[in-house]
Amino acid sequence: MHSQGFRTLHYQLLCLTVSVALLSLFMYPVLRTVGVRLFSMAAETYTSGTHSAAFVTCPNDTVAKDIARGIVTKKLAACVNIIPQITSVYEWKGKIEEDVEVLLMIKTRTSKISELAEYVRSVHPYEVAEVISVPIDQGNPPYLKWIGDIVPE
Repeated sequence: MHSQGFRTLHYQLLCLTVSVALLSLFMYPVLRTVGVRLFSMAAETYTSGTHSAAFVTCPNDTVAKDIARGIVTKKLAACVNIIPQITSVYEWKGKIEEDVEVLLMIKTRTSKISELAEYVRSVHPYEVAEVISVPIDQGNPPYLKWIGDIVPE
């Protein structure tokens, strides 16, 4: 009886070992992919504030696309998102105004903000063009690296 119990336990351990081995074999590609991604994200470092997101309002889609293309062509940014139909409420020359505008969200190096603002002022139809920016504190390391690769120092 004791020998029978030992054999059953031995058989169960053998089945468990084979199951773990098969599971490991099938899970290896998935675990390897996850591990490589985690390592690459952890290995890449980012200094907070190296890049910025800048915002520019435009009177319409045509102006927005022209300015966005110029910004990317001149390598002042890696990417410009055009966000349609925002409503802006603001005070201008003593009156409260309300306009439908288009918003540019621009991803660039922080060191390029002055040059970006200068370019926008030179081509923008508004008397006072909005160009504001906020530093990027954190983000997806490969994406932030891409911005740096596209936009020269």
